[in-house]
Amino acid sequence: MRVMAPDLRPATAPPEAPFPGKPDFDAVLTPHRSLGPRGFLVLMISVCVVSFGAGLAFFLSGAWPVIGFFGVDVVVIYLAFRVNYRRARQYERVRLSTQQLRVDKVTHHGRKRAYIFQPFWAAVEIKQPAEPDTPLHIASHGRRLRIGSFLSAEERLEFAAALRNALIQARSAKPI
Repeated sequence: MRVMAPDLRPATAPPEAPFPGKPDFDAVLTPHRSLGPRGFLVLMISVCVVSFGAGLAFFLSGAWPVIGFFGVDVVVIYLAFRVNYRRARQYERVRLSTQQLRVDKVTHHGRKRAYIFQPFWAAVEIKQPAEPDTPLHIASHGRRLRIGSFLSAEERLEFAAALRNALIQARSAKPI
């Protein structure tokens, strides 16, 4: 996932740096996965049964080498789902207080990166109507950070509206 050009990155902080104050807005963005563990098990059992049945039919008709191809199909489907579930481990956490807007990005490998914005200058940018590839950015001082790239267009619009409202409230609140 490409965030942005290297010279446009906002100020970063160590991922373990504490968040100042109590967040007024705290959201965790995660990729959607429609097939849960139970559904995956049912799907794999179905694929195995169909592949075994078709492979057995070919074996009995004398085309025994075809069995190997059905086995490869099962392995490829299994590995594709493993990669898909591993990618689901990524997330982005967006926290906002009157002092700071912080975006923590965690990759599916577990690598963390924190991006810091000053909430009085931060803006939420998204084109409307949103299409499936319309990006959502947080911008400040000529820098932009793309967030929520794994969300659907409707989810990005909904999140953008919620973050804009939270920014408006943070700007109107008096810092402690």
